[in-house]
Formats: sequence, structure tokens, C-alpha cells
Amino acid sequence: MENWDEIRTAFQVARLGTVSGAAEVLGVHHATVIRHIDALEARLGTKLFQRHARGYTATESGRDLLTVAQTTEDQFSQLASRIKGQGETVAGELVITSIAGIASLLVPAIASFQQEHAAVAVRFLTDARVFRLDYGEAHVAVRAGPAPQEPDNVVQPLHRLPSALYAARSYVARYGLPQGEDDLAGHRFVSMDGEIARAPFYVWLRNKITPDQVAFHAIDSVATQAAIRSGVGLGFIGLRDAAGDPDLVQVLPPRAEWDSPLWLVTHVDLHRTRKVQAFLAHLKEAAKAWGHLPAEKS
Repeated sequence: MENWDEIRTAFQVARLGTVSGAAEVLGVHHATVIRHIDALEARLGTKLFQRHARGYTATESGRDLLTVAQTTEDQFSQLASRIKGQGETVAGELVITSIAGIASLLVPAIASFQQEHAAVAVRFLTDARVFRLDYGEAHVAVRAGPAPQEPDNVVQPLHRLPSALYAARSYVARYGLPQGEDDLAGHRFVSMDGEIARAPFYVWLRNKITPDQVAFHAIDSVATQAAIRSGVGLGFIGLRDAAGDPDLVQVLPPRAEWDSPLWLVTHVDLHRTRKVQAFLAHLKEAAKAWGHLPAEKS
């Protein structure tokens, strides 16, 4: 395939969003990256990227190319491994995405996976947006909330994370402590915007309080936890994250209906590749040790 170098270059630009990032990964000069993109666009007769101040964003045609290139690169890697007699080798880049709030669970599992497979380089992406596996943006996604419904994805249950409603002791000293679910009126709350706001406990909360009771909105759990611990308002924190914090008071104990299910999501084209299967098996095994922490007492 005489144009494969250009396609690989476009693949890296689409995945990383910058010429400099693609040049670093490919080990070439940034001028080479630009030349490859220009040549490929001229050959195909279409724009693969929208150029802007922050970098490059793939057009619809660019995203189509990214999907094909990701699958082809993985298939070539598997073929090369078999040809070299290294059929059991798991190597190359593995792109994993999740929400930032579960990084403390995933990173140790990723680290132990790399101890077993030192030839794997992991790119761990955390963002409020949902990365598109069908566009080749990641090999494996770990998602929280309702089961993902995108076509052509393989979805498997991984774990359930229990949460409870907490307040900081500084909040309690200033506003008092609700005496139960029916005593939430007049209290201030910390809540989420965006995709994560679909979590079961946030759905429950929206049905129990009025919008004007929400004093603090954020788009990631790091910010909401900081706000709760700072005494801004009552809010939900996972039991694992709250464990051992003497400044937190549990307002309402965990309920099964508030559990956040975690899902392993892979695209059907990459699901059976050796690298992905090895990581999925490792993460499932690691998740067995996560457990459910017991409810805390205030």
C-alpha cells in the first residue's frame, strides 16, 4: 500500500489533534506530517481536517479514515506478531478512556497490566465527553451509568460503585444536618452537569430538591468532591472516596438504587484482538478486589 505512511500520519493527527503530537509519535519532522496530510487530501480530493488555532479536527471523511486506519493498524500488528513467531506477545499502544472520577481504580490495574506486558504503552484519556470507539478514538472505554447503546460496540458489566449523600462538618456547623430524606428542604447541594449527571443518584436528587437549592455545578467528580469537602453543600461521594475522611458526615446511607454501574465497552472490530482481550481479562480480575465498602457511620 504505497500511501500507508500518509494514512498512518493522518490517523495520528486525527487521534491526537495536533501536528506536533503526531510528529512526536511517528518520529518525524512536523513538516513531514503536514506534507503527508496535504498529499493525502489532494489524492482523495477531499478535506480530512478542519484547521483551527488549537490544532486539527477530523471532518466526517477524516473520521471515516480514522476508523479504517485504527482497525488496519491493529490487524497489521497482530499479523506482524504472528509472522515473527510472537503469537503470545501483547504490545503496542493501548488507548483507554474513562471518566476522571474512577482513575484511582483504573490506574493501579493499568500499572499491574503493564508489569505483565511491558511492551504495551498506555494512553489514558479522561474527559467529560464520550469518546467514539467507532471512530477509533480508543480501544477500551470504561463508562459509568446506564448501559451504553451505541451500535457495533461490545458492552460488558464490570462493577458497581456504591455512593452516599455526604456533608462536610463545616457545612453541618453552619447549616445543620438533615434528619432524613424528608428534611432536605432549605439545604444547599452540589451537583453535576453534562453526561455524568445521568448517574442514578443525581436522577434521584433532581426529583427531591428544587433547582435553586443547587449552589454549585461542575462537570467532573474531582470538582464536586472538593466543593462538598469545602462545605459548599451536600452532595454524593462514592464510599471508596469518602472512606477515612474524618471531615465528612454521611447524611443518607448508600442505597442499591444509587449504585453506579461500570461498563467495559469495546468496538466489535477490535474486541477480539489479543491486546484488547488481554487487558479486558486483567481488568475484570482486578475489579474483583475492588469490593463494596460498608456504609459509614456519622
